[in-house]
Amino acid sequence: MKSNVEKVSNLSRKLSIEVPAAAVASAFNKIYSGIQKDVTIKGFRKGKAPLATIKSIYGDRVKQDVVQELVQKHYAMALDEHKLEPISYPEFEFADPTENKDFSFSANFDVRPEINLKKYEGLEVEKEKFELDNSKVDQVLENIRSSRATFETVTEGRAVKMGDIAVINFEGFMGGAPLENGSGTNHHLELGAKQFIEGFEEGIVGMKAGETKTLSLKFPDPYHSADLAGKPVEFKVTLNEIKAKVLPELNDEFIKSLGGPSDLAALKKTITEDLEQTEQKRIDDAFKNRMLKKLVKENPVEVPPSLLKEQKASLVEDFKKRMTEQGMGPNDFASYVDKWDSDFEKTAAEMIQSSFLVDAIAKKHDLFAKKEDLDAKFQEYAQQTNIEESRIREFYGRPEQASRLTYMITEEKVIDFLKKTVKIKEVPAGSLKEEGN
Repeated sequence: MKSNVEKVSNLSRKLSIEVPAAAVASAFNKIYSGIQKDVTIKGFRKGKAPLATIKSIYGDRVKQDVVQELVQKHYAMALDEHKLEPISYPEFEFADPTENKDFSFSANFDVRPEINLKKYEGLEVEKEKFELDNSKVDQVLENIRSSRATFETVTEGRAVKMGDIAVINFEGFMGGAPLENGSGTNHHLELGAKQFIEGFEEGIVGMKAGETKTLSLKFPDPYHSADLAGKPVEFKVTLNEIKAKVLPELNDEFIKSLGGPSDLAALKKTITEDLEQTEQKRIDDAFKNRMLKKLVKENPVEVPPSLLKEQKASLVEDFKKRMTEQGMGPNDFASYVDKWDSDFEKTAAEMIQSSFLVDAIAKKHDLFAKKEDLDAKFQEYAQQTNIEESRIREFYGRPEQASRLTYMITEEKVIDFLKKTVKIKEVPAGSLKEEGN
C-alpha cells in the first residue's frame, strides 16, 4: 500500500491511498468464494456453482463489498502510518475497482486543532449582581389571582376597557375581499392579552355593547404568514357583550384553596424563595457562559470547517423547531436565518472552541468524568425524577447519551476548577459588557 497526505488547509487533510493489484484480487476472491459457498443457483448444487457464473450474477454487488473492505482496512492503516486523528467523518472519493488492477481512493477530513492554553486561570469576568425586585413577588400574587379570576357580564352600560373580556363578532377584509380565516362569532377576547394584531384590541377599547366599528389596521412585518406581512386590513367589529374580570380577595381562605401555604406571609415567603432560586440559576448560567466566552477570547482556537458546519446546522434546526411551534412560517424562518446567519456562525464557533478548551484543561488537570462521577449523577437524577436508577443507567448506556453525559460532567468539573481562580466583578444587570468582543 502507498499513501500520502496533502495539507488542504490548516485543519483539512486529503489522504490518498493506492492499494496494490494483488490485495485487490485477494479481496475479490475472498468475497466471491464466500458467495459461492453460501448461494444456491438453479442447475447447481449449493456451493458448486462455477466462479464464472457467480461473477456474472453478483459482479456489481461484489464491487461494493470489495470497496468497503479495501477502504475500511487500508484507510485505518494509512491513518496509523501518518499518525492522523480525524475529527470529522471522512468524505471518500474512488472509482469502481477492477479485479486485477491497483485500486486508488482518497479521504478528505478535518483534524483536531493544536490547543495552546495561554490564560485560563485568574480570568476576569463580570457577573450580574443578584437583586430581587420585590415588585416581582406582587406580580406573582396578581398572576395567581388572575388565574382564578371569574368574569361577570357588565350591565351598567359602560364602555369596554383594558382587562375586560370583549365578546365580539368580527370580519376581516383585504382590498374589499373577505380575509381567509379572518372572521369569528361570539369570540371572547381579553383586552390587553395581545392575542390579535397590534391596534385591534386598542381599537375596541371605548366601544359599548351593541356598537359596530370598522378598524383600519396593518399586519406586522415580519408575520407568521408571509403573504399577509405588512399588508393593510380592515376588520368590521360588533361588540356583543362586556365581561369584567373579578379577582378573588387575597385572604386566608383563598390562599388555603391553593393547596400550599396557609396565609399571605407564608405564601410571599414561598414565592420569594422560588424567585430567588430561579433568578440565581439564571445569573449562574449566564456567568458560566460569559466565563466560557472569556476563555475562548483569551485562548484562540481554530475551528475545523466540518464541525462548524455541523454545529451551525444543529443550532438552526433547533431554532426552527422552536419557532415553528410558535407559529413562524417557512418564509419568515428563512428570512430570519439569513438575517442572523453571522450570529449563528459565531455562536457555533464559540461552542466548538470552548469544548476544545474544556477538553484540554480537563486533560491537563485530570478533570475528566470518572466512574464515581457518573454514579453520583445517576443517583442525583434518580432522586430528582423518582425514576429507578437502573432505568436511568439503561438510558445513559446508549453511546450518544453516554457521551453527552460524560462531557457535561467533565465541563462541570472544569467550570468548578475555573471558578476557584476567576476574578469576579459584580455589576448591575444593565452594566454587563458583551464578552468576546
